[in-house]
Amino acid sequence: MTAPPCPICGKPSAPDQTPFCSRGCRDRDLLQWLGEGYRLPGRPATADGLDSGSDDD
Repeated sequence: MTAPPCPICGKPSAPDQTPFCSRGCRDRDLLQWLGEGYRLPGRPATADGLDSGSDDD
């Protein structure tokens, strides 16, 4: 069974850097996360920037 390719560059992944091929690709992926390069869709923010949900129980 072959390992999936590196998600950054497509080269074969290295066992010590899985799922990446090198430390460079691993670091590039980390920088994407830290720099908010990857985003998940969410609800739009309200006008004041806060959710309108009530937590008054």
